[in-house]
Amino acid sequence: MDVRRLLLVDDYRMVTEALASRLSAAPDLWVAGCCSTDDPQLPEVVRWLRPDEVLARLKAAWPAAHLVVVSGDHDVAHAVEAARAGAAAWVSKEQGADELETVLRGVCQGHSWFPPQMLGEILRELRDDIRRAQEDSDPLDVLSPRERDVLASMAEGKRGRQIAEELLISTDTVRTHTRSIFTKLDVHSRLEAVRVARAAGLRLPERAPVTGGRPTPVPYGPGRR
Repeated sequence: MDVRRLLLVDDYRMVTEALASRLSAAPDLWVAGCCSTDDPQLPEVVRWLRPDEVLARLKAAWPAAHLVVVSGDHDVAHAVEAARAGAAAWVSKEQGADELETVLRGVCQGHSWFPPQMLGEILRELRDDIRRAQEDSDPLDVLSPRERDVLASMAEGKRGRQIAEELLISTDTVRTHTRSIFTKLDVHSRLEAVRVARAAGLRLPERAPVTGGRPTPVPYGPGRR
């Protein structure tokens, strides 16, 4: 039988002792220890016992742990924060011990559980987190500085030989950078690459005035949203 180790963490000793007594009756659950949330040795206890269920703030102490919050709090904002911190489940203290055991076993198998009345708001908040992260990211961050130079020249309508002359590189090198740009941006043409660059706010380089001879490239900083 695959026995799961549990560490129970709560400010009230009566709660942990009652839960420990109840959960210890399950043949596949082993209560390895009980601690209070302000125990200064709690991170070390987590590492030593290697529990499968701990509070979210201890995730750093044992990243492989599965996190289940048992709470009498009905504030969905707190459940959202728990989910962001890595909690896989939020169980109300109003539920029975049998339901808690079911959730514990499910979490250990990779499942999650949150109260149905909270789930919609939690999913909306997590989706918004993803959307904000995507909006704040720059798709051009994957490009090297020289690839940005080549892409900026493409955006100016310049072809391979002219790009090579202005950047003082060979046409073969320009082709290599171009292929790399297409791969990194997941595009298939110069037109698509330029479209991505403009959407990302790429600022074109400022060129020094040409007074004779070969123009000298001037460093530039890519624009960001």
